[in-house]
Amino acid sequence: MINIDKKVKVVHGCIPDQIPDEVLLSSEPLILKGLASSWPIVKAGLSSHEEVERYLLQYYKGQEVAAFLGKPENNGRIFYDESMTGFNYDKVSAKLDFALKQLLLNTNNPQPPSIYIGSTSVDEYLPGFRAENDLGLGQHNPMVSIWISNKCRIAAHWDSPLNIACSVVGHRRFTLFPFEQMENLYVGPLDKTPAGQAISLVDFYNPDFEKYPKFKEALQHAQIADLEPGDGIFIPSMWWHHVESLSSLNILVNYWFKWSPLFFGKPVNALFDAVLSIRDLPPEQRAAWKMIFDHYIFDYQKENFAHIPEQAQGAIGELTDDNARKIRARLLNQLNR
Repeated sequence: MINIDKKVKVVHGCIPDQIPDEVLLSSEPLILKGLASSWPIVKAGLSSHEEVERYLLQYYKGQEVAAFLGKPENNGRIFYDESMTGFNYDKVSAKLDFALKQLLLNTNNPQPPSIYIGSTSVDEYLPGFRAENDLGLGQHNPMVSIWISNKCRIAAHWDSPLNIACSVVGHRRFTLFPFEQMENLYVGPLDKTPAGQAISLVDFYNPDFEKYPKFKEALQHAQIADLEPGDGIFIPSMWWHHVESLSSLNILVNYWFKWSPLFFGKPVNALFDAVLSIRDLPPEQRAAWKMIFDHYIFDYQKENFAHIPEQAQGAIGELTDDNARKIRARLLNQLNR
């Protein structure tokens, strides 16, 4: 396992319904010590695995959940197969109560099969859970998910939304990198990924520095966050994070949210469209398009378009719900040709 000296800054005194704005606006990750320690699910986890099962199932309505099952020899790593044309796990549908039983049956197994239930909607699968276990982020309309597993390792990846993740049962370790370390993390494919986001191909438990020499530079910028039950972590948008579940039963509840309006599009969609339409153009054309993107997007200044009457600015004017719908309609029309 890699050694990292720098620790994520710890913030004490945060409570679930009064998270300070300076936390939510931070450009660095923060450990929110004891953020969820008052939640009943945390107290159940400190009691026993059986108590966790009892507590969760009182909210469960019987739907099947998506689970990843990995062989014991994978040592918890959720990853590709050797050819990178598939994955080292099977994706199955199962009832939550059955999955919890399997986790409990393997509690004392020194090398259990991996059981990983990722990003499952709390409101859909556990209605009522948030009445007793929740953060005061309602004004940000967060997407709230639960993650349940035994000892697992999720490769370093990034998320576009802001993220507050609460480790409610078991212990977790996050290894985080600022986004500019992307080149040094040796990122895999964009469109075939274990869980939707491109991931680092480096095995953090056994890094191959001959194959991935620049990973040594990434480690110089890494930060470690070790979370106890009830601790939270704030992860700013676009920060790379590698996640380890360190206990025989681990449950995390996370909140993804944005400061931007809901009608904003997903930037990754623009990336895929640029791969299709710009990446393989001749160099001089790519250079011209780079200037165009800088002018309209990356170096956008409203005053640069003051020579166009506001009512005639169209897509380069203020982005409103109505304007966003018109842009989407134009894109759909073009992409469907």
